[in-house]
Amino acid sequence: MKRNRSLFFIILGFVLVLGGAYILYTILGRTGAPGQLAGVASAPPQETAQGAEDTPAPEKVLAPDFTAYTLAGEAVRLSDYRGKPVVLNFWASWCGPCRSEMPDFNGAFQELGGEVHFLMVNMTSGRETLESASAFIQEQDWSFPVLYDTAQDAAKAYGVYSLPTTFFIDAEGCGVARAVGALDRETLYRGISMILPQ
Repeated sequence: MKRNRSLFFIILGFVLVLGGAYILYTILGRTGAPGQLAGVASAPPQETAQGAEDTPAPEKVLAPDFTAYTLAGEAVRLSDYRGKPVVLNFWASWCGPCRSEMPDFNGAFQELGGEVHFLMVNMTSGRETLESASAFIQEQDWSFPVLYDTAQDAAKAYGVYSLPTTFFIDAEGCGVARAVGALDRETLYRGISMILPQ
């Protein structure tokens, strides 16, 4: 009897673990696969006077402001770039997926840098140093602008916990889309098309 009871609890525990794993997988699967675009602003449906649901246009949400620094130590705020769309990318030199997407970011910057601001924000803390990050940029000869998040202000403002992470912000300073994980060229340009004036 005691043995049957122990076996029952083992099986019950196993079923609960599998069920929990399935639920977590389902929830995480809805947020999109790595490197895929997800919207960052939306408004819930609202009821009209007749009681029917009315789906308004998505509500725009102002992207959080932050301060990061140039290699020379000059403070720069995201709000300084309002008036033109912004591609905001968080990266580190030790991050393999970050390295893999950088040629596409550099190509897009060379092609569209007059129409779109590209801000490559280095997560300068922990494993990354200002020296290692700037040496990597110089070695690769990237031409896009690099900012250094030495105080972790940008990472905290955007809740960045995984690298690379990219945000697409329109000319009014409102977040439009984000992607966690390395972007391929097609996805990068699709994100950019979402923030360019129509």
